[in-house]
Amino acid sequence: MMATSEKLKTVKSTPFSDFVRNATSEEKERVYQEVMKKAWERQDRIIEKARNM
Repeated sequence: MMATSEKLKTVKSTPFSDFVRNATSEEKERVYQEVMKKAWERQDRIIEKARNM
């Protein structure tokens, strides 16, 4: 735990942190759905590849 007299280090903002901070809930939901769609597709390819071994 930090003492109250210690100053937190400021770090440079990133495009991802800007998005998380500034995007609407609709934008976040759209991005989440797209990321999950790609993850599910990749998982399906891996499972299919394993079945064909």
